[in-house]
Order: sequence, then C-alpha cells, then structure tokens
Amino acid sequence: MSSTFGKNIRISIFGQSHSEAIGVTMDGLPAGIKIDQAKLQQFLERRAPGKNKYATQRKEADKPEFLSGLVDDRTCGAPLTAIIRNKDQRSKDYDHLKDCPRPGHADYTAHVKYKGFEDLRGGGHFSGRLTAPLCIAGGICKQILEQRGIHIQSEIVSIGGNEEHPYDEIEKAMKTLDSVGGIIECTATGIPVGIGEPMFDGLENKIAQAVFAIPAVKGIEFGSGFEMAKMQGSESNDCFTYIEDQVKTTTNNHGGILGGISSGMPVSFRVAIKPTPSISKMQQSISYERKEEQELTIKGRHDPCIVPRALPCVESAAAIAVYDLLLSATAKGEIREEYL
Repeated sequence: MSSTFGKNIRISIFGQSHSEAIGVTMDGLPAGIKIDQAKLQQFLERRAPGKNKYATQRKEADKPEFLSGLVDDRTCGAPLTAIIRNKDQRSKDYDHLKDCPRPGHADYTAHVKYKGFEDLRGGGHFSGRLTAPLCIAGGICKQILEQRGIHIQSEIVSIGGNEEHPYDEIEKAMKTLDSVGGIIECTATGIPVGIGEPMFDGLENKIAQAVFAIPAVKGIEFGSGFEMAKMQGSESNDCFTYIEDQVKTTTNNHGGILGGISSGMPVSFRVAIKPTPSISKMQQSISYERKEEQELTIKGRHDPCIVPRALPCVESAAAIAVYDLLLSATAKGEIREEYL
C-alpha cells in the first residue's frame, strides 16, 4: 500500500481500524522543535469518536504514545514515531462482510486487489480511523507553521446543502437511518510568496494529494473553483495592487495560488465530503460465494455525518503539504531561513 507522503518530511501512516494500534512515522523533521503535547491532544480530540451524538459512539481516547523522535518534548533529529492504541473494537460486527461487500466502501476493490487477504474489520487500512495518525502529523506541522506566522483553519460551509442550519440535516438523516455529507472550507494565511512548483509539485497538487488521503473526500476546488467556469476573464482575473508596499490582489478568485505557486494571498479551498457509506437502511449487495445479489443490513457504530470530525483532518492534510513545500523553498534559498 502507498501510505507515505512528502519529500522533505516523509510521513508514513500504518495500522488498521481494528489492529492493536495505528500510528505514524515522520522522518526529516528538523531537530529542536518544541511540541506542545496539550495543544496536540486538544487538536486530536476534535477528530476523536464518541464526543457527541453526531459521531460514532466507539470510545477511543486517541492519546498518542511517542516511541521515538522526542526528548523532553523536542524533536531530536531521529524519525518521530507515535501510535494510538485501539481499545474499543467490535470485530464480530464485520464477520458477515467476508462474503458481502458494503456499498460505498472499499470492501470490493480491496477484496480484488489483495486477493481476499485484506483486513475488512472496521474498514481495515481504508478506515477513517487512520485519520487519527494523520492528525498527529498534521497537528505537529500546524504547530510548526504557527510558530512561523502561518495559520490554517477550517469551517463547515454546508451539510446536505443546508448552509443556514447544517446540523438539522444530520438530525433528519439520523431519524431515517441514513447519512449525509457536506462541504468544508479551509483557509491558510501567512504563507509567503513562492511556495510550490509548476506542473506536478504545485501547491494545489500537493494539498489535493494530501486531502484525498481522507477517505470521505470526493472533490476539491481552490478559490472560486468551478464558479470560474461561468465567468469571463475580466471577472475571474484578480487585479494586482500595492497595500503597505506589498503586492496583493484586489480579489482572490485564484485562491492564493498562481501557476502552482503561492501568491501571498490567503490559500483557500473547499472540500466535498460524501455521506457516510455505512447506514442502517437495508441495501442491495452481492454474495461472492453464491454469485448473486443479496440484501445487506450494516451493523456496528457509525457516524451519521463525517463532516464535523473531518475539519481537523482537512487542516492536517493542508498543514503537512504546506510545510513540506515550505522546506523545499527554504532549502533552495527561495524564501528566508526563518521559515524552517
């Protein structure tokens, strides 16, 4: 499986939803960086399950154990490895799925690719549970970026198309044993001009690649995104101006990225999150053994909506991508060394 990301900081995520533990290794972090453990835990708790009625009631503390890479809460130059032990699995809930793949999940594709040896309990390595170690790495990168004046935050734009009262849609879905998706907007401020490369290593490319590590993500747009397809050039172009002797644009349809490179304006993007595929309604699937259609009712504990818990995941993906490209630009002398 390809569960690694980055060129300067190399992040590897490991484990399965119901394995003994899940975790992450970060190689390439500069030595001497102070990690605020309390702040990191607060960040992880935004993603953790069982915190409110809108989340799965699986009870996990999501408290990371650092096995290497830290001495007195400072990076020491060695690869940093952290794990989160799984405590509240109900693996028997998934026994019947060995012969019957869940609609909307990776059960079928994993079954074919890994020839029946995949771990399907809780979704295995394809589970949203693996966003917990993603948030460990992302939370650390966020702290590093914040020390350098770069801040990343996200918010819910809509759930089920409802912008005014998004949580009402979750309530409706819960009552009908269904699920619902939504849209998240993420903004990064303070990114200096010159981060990113043309073509394949653009800032948009790398953020998108990292964001799609979140299992529920089905779409992403930067700036005005698809709305720009309806505009004329005179409308979509962001005119340049000087503000306090700094080059800025009067609008930000480009979402802070031009030619794959940061422009100095806020980097903004929106992410489409699909409805949780595990729903309690009866669905049609198949039996591998009998080679025929079969009705399926999914058991277990599942989120009626992933959107609220996905906020820190989106921030994490963005932070990892931005910091990795920031290190590239710094190494090349394209920006000042204090951004290290």
